[in-house]
Amino acid sequence: MGTPDATNGGPAPPAPAAASAERLPLAVIWTYSLPTVGVGFLGMLFGVYLMKYSTDVLLIAPAAMGAIFAVGRLWDAASDPLAGFLSDRSTARRGRRRAWMAAAALPMLAGTVMVWSPPPGLEGLGLILWMGLAMLAWETASTVFFVPHGALGMELSRSHHERTRVFGWRHAIAAVGSAVGLAGIYLLRTSESPRFTALALALLGGGATAAMILFAAARLPERSDHQGRGAARIDKAILDVFRNPHARLLLFVYGIETFGAAAIGMLAPFVLQYVVGRPDQTEVFIAAYFIPQFVLTPLWIALSRRVGKKRLWLFSMVCQTLAFAGLFLVPAGSTFIIFGLALLVGVGGGCAAVVAPSIQADVIDYDELRTGERKEGAYLAVWNLVRKGSAALTPILAGVVLEATGYVPDADQNETTVFAMRALIGLLPASCYVIGTLIFLRFALGEREHAAVRAALDARARAAGTSHPDVNPSSGEAGREGPR
Repeated sequence: MGTPDATNGGPAPPAPAAASAERLPLAVIWTYSLPTVGVGFLGMLFGVYLMKYSTDVLLIAPAAMGAIFAVGRLWDAASDPLAGFLSDRSTARRGRRRAWMAAAALPMLAGTVMVWSPPPGLEGLGLILWMGLAMLAWETASTVFFVPHGALGMELSRSHHERTRVFGWRHAIAAVGSAVGLAGIYLLRTSESPRFTALALALLGGGATAAMILFAAARLPERSDHQGRGAARIDKAILDVFRNPHARLLLFVYGIETFGAAAIGMLAPFVLQYVVGRPDQTEVFIAAYFIPQFVLTPLWIALSRRVGKKRLWLFSMVCQTLAFAGLFLVPAGSTFIIFGLALLVGVGGGCAAVVAPSIQADVIDYDELRTGERKEGAYLAVWNLVRKGSAALTPILAGVVLEATGYVPDADQNETTVFAMRALIGLLPASCYVIGTLIFLRFALGEREHAAVRAALDARARAAGTSHPDVNPSSGEAGREGPR
């Protein structure tokens, strides 16, 4: 990989102090990861059970609910670039990321309650319109939190491997919230008053999430030398992502894989009830998916140093390809095998969740060498745009296919519908992961290439004679400890 000799202008970045040896205090990483407990809880409810709750409790047609999901995700994806650009350019006293995080806290609570507790008297078109507006409110608030929070994680460290440690801990801590979310799904599934239970979970989960976000926003550090160093125009910021060959390749991988994988959470309750015949095992199935994501995180952090991030991510893709193919082929009622395949999907998914954002951060360093700018928000937003846009197609496809094949809520399904469910949760993602694996084999920004990028950035900073503090002085207790 060749590295550019000069930037396109803009302020020169400061040299990191011993970036290769940089190690963040656990207090900083845990504070950064804390909001993901609440977000993991809400994400579990939204991703796994909202579709079934909407069709079986609120009695919204599957195709209509699929369209609502799609519109919400498309809006979420479209608003990401604006949130990323604005947070990159922000010069707020509290920090360019933390101010946005704090602003998202209460709107996320409001959006959660709106989605899970529509007015009891609404039905038909009125209910569909309410759910559509509620999803837009939730997705907007989520964007205002997710993009700056993800960007801040990429800025906490400049070390190739320390970044994997940051995102590994974040993923493990988020899994705690997902586990609590499983309990929420069980309460919803077994409740005699599901609408009351949904409101209670929305208030408790949304309130706790808002509190965690506000706490993290008050305590986290930020690098003051990154303040206001985004692109001058949003179109330039987006075009720079596409001009970056490493980022461009990741866009293809994310788009293809997300289109397939988005079905597993949404369709798991349907498959467990109508294909496996064990709706009472829904939480066990999902737990089998999440347990390895939590337990194996330290292994992925250690292996990334030994075998490299690229090889580890390829391993995760192979695991998921085999597991999804198995979900399509496994005989109906083979509960033990299905749970084993869920474990294998969790192994691959957990591994990818640890190394993928760390690789993204390295790709953003390459952009800094080319442009002299720090655009974590723009990069994360464009990646999210592609992933969410792809994921938005999946609920449309699932809703249309289920309705076209004669899906009937809470009744035995015909053979065509059962086959469609198996294909959507197995064959579709397996095919997508095969294509994604073949594309990712061409990725060329490994540890040695990233070290060359960092060395060039450090040399440029020394030549410019710049020196900036690493941490925004307005940070709280965790911020004063700072990245080191």
